[in-house]
Amino acid sequence: MKTALTLALVFMMQTLSAELPPLIPREVLLGNPDKSSPRISPDGKRLAYLAPTNDVLNVWVRTLGQPDDQVITADKKRGIRIFFWQQDSEHIIYLQDQDGDENWHVHQTNLKTRNTRDLTPFQGVQAQVVAVDPNFPHEMLVGLNLEDRRLHDVYRIDLRTGAVVLDTKNPGDVAGWSVDNAMQVRVASVYLPDGGNELRLRDNPESAWRSWQRWSADETFGGVAAFTPDNRGAWIISSVDANASRLVEFDLAKGTQRVIAEDAQYDIDSLMTHPTRRTLEAVSFVRAREEWTLLDATLKPDFEALKEVRDGDFSVISRDLADRTWIVAYLVDDGPVYYYRYDREAKRAELLFSNRAELEGLKLARMRPISFTARDGLTIHGYLTLPVGLPARNLPMVLNVHGGPWGRDTWGLDPETQWLANRGYAVLQVNFRGSTGYGKKFLNAGDREWGRAMHHDLLDAKDWAVREGYADPDKVCIYGGSYGGYATLVGVTFTPDAFACGVDIVGPSSIVTLIKSIPPYWAPLKSVFDKRVGNVDTEEAFLNARSPLFKADQIKVPLLIAQGANDPRVKQAESDQIVAAMRKNQKPVTYLVFPDEGHGFARPENRLKFYAAAEQFLATHLGGRAQPPGDAEKWDELLK
Repeated sequence: MKTALTLALVFMMQTLSAELPPLIPREVLLGNPDKSSPRISPDGKRLAYLAPTNDVLNVWVRTLGQPDDQVITADKKRGIRIFFWQQDSEHIIYLQDQDGDENWHVHQTNLKTRNTRDLTPFQGVQAQVVAVDPNFPHEMLVGLNLEDRRLHDVYRIDLRTGAVVLDTKNPGDVAGWSVDNAMQVRVASVYLPDGGNELRLRDNPESAWRSWQRWSADETFGGVAAFTPDNRGAWIISSVDANASRLVEFDLAKGTQRVIAEDAQYDIDSLMTHPTRRTLEAVSFVRAREEWTLLDATLKPDFEALKEVRDGDFSVISRDLADRTWIVAYLVDDGPVYYYRYDREAKRAELLFSNRAELEGLKLARMRPISFTARDGLTIHGYLTLPVGLPARNLPMVLNVHGGPWGRDTWGLDPETQWLANRGYAVLQVNFRGSTGYGKKFLNAGDREWGRAMHHDLLDAKDWAVREGYADPDKVCIYGGSYGGYATLVGVTFTPDAFACGVDIVGPSSIVTLIKSIPPYWAPLKSVFDKRVGNVDTEEAFLNARSPLFKADQIKVPLLIAQGANDPRVKQAESDQIVAAMRKNQKPVTYLVFPDEGHGFARPENRLKFYAAAEQFLATHLGGRAQPPGDAEKWDELLK
């Protein structure tokens, strides 16, 4: 016999189904894209892009203007997500790890022979691409923690022979490197013991390093963006003497500087430079949406022409060395990403493809920028997405918390958000204090505030949505991955009556065990954690007080936890220990462990299993609609 609660839930789901647009299959939104990440070859003759082969993403290549598409790579399991052209236009370079361990290897595929070789075949070593350059088409600079797993030295790889030769030795504290236009390592970035940053400069590879810039720990994240064309200067992203990071040009010989671009509130986001002349052309700031500022007036006709192609935020994602052809991506919030080939001479754009053709023409939800005032007066920004076809009032809501925490949510199509909205949920994404992009005052407001003021921003966001009438206060789920997973655990432990349920994806449960188990190559970054989170060596009690593990007995609501077994950042032990604590106290938890994943779910079959489980979980506890899992989406074997 059905209970009154069950009947009410059935009635609500029937009502949602009657008013919402047709249910979009999970695979359409959350599976592999049809095609994505197009890149034009340096000689301008071919286009490479990612597309699935037997449901595994691989690199495909076509001659521009010809339907001769052929798959070039042969990954059979994890799928390729990071690739680019070698500067000779005859090879594809891509990065791949093993089951999510983030020990990336650099692979090279010959377009003619289809032969692929591992250029960094070192077990347990992580490769970081430091530089490629069109003037050096057969060389690449790569960081490898080959001799010491804590530190990346720079190696020069001969892309013809495969020879790997040490180029620059890490003195023991360098976290990153910058290279000039002669493909020489010139700048070393170091995090100081107090969490500040030092840039060290050398005139050439034979010169000694010298301190060049020293920034306090209160500055935003920044560094060298590029060298000026003559290598006599450098463009630096820095918040020194300003609130938000700005673009500053330094004359290396004279020691003078001038501001190139700035905004009082928003950090500079990205630069656009000429592919061969190396001149600075445009910069962008991400406010509510991405906005470009032109620095080279000769590009004005191109930008004006591109604005007329279609609605959305556009960016130039690839260009040939002759700079005649651009590949341009258009981002919208209610449709797929559209990619165009743009002819600069004719000022004409030709559609290549969208990344998810099945989304074209569907009724997708709009993403609306919002802001509210937090309890201490700080202005918080975010995005609200409301389901299509339902009155915008008293909705079940998912508070989706971004990871990092030193990152931010942005405007544009988010497949996860569209999935939730299509199931009948309002979705609120909040750039809480400590998020990047809003200047150093906002960033620093998150220092030592894990589990406190950063969490208060999320509670205030929920209250805002309830006060505005969008959300049902009794049907709000907190949901997130990485730091967002930690925020989920904080939400259900520190404030056990605030949310109806929680979904934690690879979230840390103890700050102490998190920091003590970080990958060895994060050692140069430890001072950042000391400053912005807390010092694990001297403040263990403080950090334990901010850790959900020690409040697991206070959980009242159902929790879904998903974890990658090979996660190098947030080890499986983080999830294991809070699940054990919950079960010891008879608290409701569903725990999924993916044996071939790391920090997130790269394989589409794993993503679909997770989302099928999460969809059923949310439907049970919030009342949205759910698509029954297909045979390939069943998650029983992942339960732990």
